[in-house]
Amino acid sequence: MTTQPRWSMAFDLERCTGCHACSVACKVENEVPLGNFRMMVYYHDRGTFPSVQRYFLPTLCMQCEDAPCMKACPTHSIARGENGIVRINADTCRGHGKCEDACPYGAIYVDPLRNVADKCDYCENRLNAGMEPACVETCPAETIIFGDLNDPNSGIANFVAKHNGALTVLKPEENARPQVHYRGLQREMEKKIPNGRNHDPRSYEIENWASS
Repeated sequence: MTTQPRWSMAFDLERCTGCHACSVACKVENEVPLGNFRMMVYYHDRGTFPSVQRYFLPTLCMQCEDAPCMKACPTHSIARGENGIVRINADTCRGHGKCEDACPYGAIYVDPLRNVADKCDYCENRLNAGMEPACVETCPAETIIFGDLNDPNSGIANFVAKHNGALTVLKPEENARPQVHYRGLQREMEKKIPNGRNHDPRSYEIENWASS
């Protein structure tokens, strides 16, 4: 009997260099329209010159166990599979945008050309072909750990076992039970993640930090 995989992802932020290879690979693989994002890398500078540190935070769909997008969808087009992936059914989605409004992680957008909601699904088409998600395969620093939690020998299972006490999730106060975990998270960076809308590329400049 084959055990159903339980796909999961974690980020070791101590390794992230902010190169954006993950977000670029994601846009190319999934044909994400200009101005929208399935994955976004935020940054935050701490300190004053000459003692300044820059931190990075890659974000994407958190594949929440209690997904707000799922509860908000009026056409019931969003479902969480047994393998842990929250999917959008493009055949029944009508582009209402209620899911985007409900997402506290800015991870969903409505494709302006197809009028269908879209977000990260761990590149499920690649998983079905025995490949890793595009972001994982592309990351040069091996920041993204991905795999089957039901496989005790997988990279993600070993990472979680090794760093369990040091792992956390984004915006736990939202009670969405996100399933993507982070090591080395700087909590102040959570303020950069938009709530109820996809990332606005015009807000990325550091000059807009205080007002965004």
